[in-house]
Amino acid sequence: QVQLVESGGGLVQAGGSLSLSCAVSGRTFSSYAMGWFRQAPGKEREFVAAMSWSGSRTYYADSVKGRFTISRDNAKNTVYLQMNSLKPEDTAVYYCAAGLAGLSRLELSSAYPYWGQGTQVTVSS
Repeated sequence: QVQLVESGGGLVQAGGSLSLSCAVSGRTFSSYAMGWFRQAPGKEREFVAAMSWSGSRTYYADSVKGRFTISRDNAKNTVYLQMNSLKPEDTAVYYCAAGLAGLSRLELSSAYPYWGQGTQVTVSS
């Protein structure tokens, strides 16, 4: 069984930064592609960023390109999401996810069978 636990959310002013972490336990972390998704109140869950199992490929939603960076530390079984230049529209619950899907599917929530419980990010204007 794979378990994911996010941390690092909170309240920040627009233009500020936050760093989210997702600790993964269970089966071999380095085998999994990792993704970050978010869900704002009244909206569907949307893709934010993803990284291949090797770390060689990264993908970002257009809305966060140039502001967010996904990274992973396989020695620590942890994936990170560095969020800079935050905007009020970034306010959401952020979820990390793990899966074994191919690169072409990493932007799809259906590609990930394992999910964390989510962490709240609130950006004030």
